Amino acid sequence: MTQRYTGKVAVVTGAAAGLGRALALGYAREGADLVVLDIEPKGLAETVGMVRAAGRQCASWQIDLSQEEAIIRVGAEIVAAHPRIHVLYNNAGLAYGEINAMIDTVGMARWLHFLSVNTVSPLLFAQALRPALAAAAQDGGDACVINQSSMAAYLPATVYGVTKSALNQITFGMAHRFGGDGIRVNAVAPGLMETAASNAAIPEDRRAALQDGQMLKLHGGAEDIVELGLFLGSAAARFITAEVMHCDAGHRLRGWRE
Repeated sequence: MTQRYTGKVAVVTGAAAGLGRALALGYAREGADLVVLDIEPKGLAETVGMVRAAGRQCASWQIDLSQEEAIIRVGAEIVAAHPRIHVLYNNAGLAYGEINAMIDTVGMARWLHFLSVNTVSPLLFAQALRPALAAAAQDGGDACVINQSSMAAYLPATVYGVTKSALNQITFGMAHRFGGDGIRVNAVAPGLMETAASNAAIPEDRRAALQDGQMLKLHGGAEDIVELGLFLGSAAARFITAEVMHCDAGHRLRGWRE
């Protein structure tokens, strides 16, 4: 097994379950020490235990990423504890339920909440950790931010789709603004994934329809995103920034594929 992350620190948000937990464990198995965050304390504690059982150090913070004050405070605490951070994976976000409503059915307050979590918090949290990311980049190493987007960015009739489409644009802007510090910024846009949360939230007929739109008739899983995250966070991707990397089996939601 390769150890691309020995001596490095990776920060993963939304790490209490699902893709976030899988990402944390992926970085851990390749040698990274972890900082994990989530709003849900029980699952977060379980993830910490798993990372430590894998032989890596792991610190955790409970956080509500819709609150700017919490982002600034927790970010400062993390930087104080970890003056060099090599990877920030902004995985946390809202994906199921009301956020999948059509754009003309949601009022201002809910719009602002959804945008604050899915679109703005990745930028603000990266900015809070920027001193530690810059220190890692300027210390002869490599530092990057990875934002979790979605193939739903190509469904702008839904609130969720708009939040992810806007996140793609913010990713490009972050790459421009953070590049002077040697920090790379990319996004990963998963397609249909087999996770406990998606299996519970997406009816079987909807899953079948989504899979029918794929060029490859495969089931995506957490490990597909983990492997992409491990690559993007590594020195092998040192010349890649301002990209949205699609991991969706060639889904036709991207219109030019029709």
